[in-house]
Amino acid sequence: MGATTIQQMADRVAGLLEERLQIRGAGLTEKLARGGRRLPRKVRQAAQDLAQASQMSHNPKLLIQIDEGKVAEAYDRCLRYLGPLGAKGRRWFILQSMVAQIAFGLIVVIGGALLFAKWRGLI
Repeated sequence: MGATTIQQMADRVAGLLEERLQIRGAGLTEKLARGGRRLPRKVRQAAQDLAQASQMSHNPKLLIQIDEGKVAEAYDRCLRYLGPLGAKGRRWFILQSMVAQIAFGLIVVIGGALLFAKWRGLI
């Protein structure tokens, strides 16, 4: 795994952070500083590991010290979390959530009205 591959991985994760979570910044390190708290702990740690490997890849002596397996695992973890989040999927989830809330509210109100009618002797 070369320096360009690691940099491409970091750029891909940074692009997904901007696209999916609207986190602005120059690179992965800055985006994590601005909006890293919006990520789960394990994904945030994986992204920080990837950002650190990206910084280390600029120096040829430090490039040798990078654990390629750890970088690949961190990249996969970030993609698994950020990949399925899409605008269409988020809208569909919000719509389903609103419909479920409205249906639950109607069930509660109708059930309450029926209980009140039974208590008053109307049923």
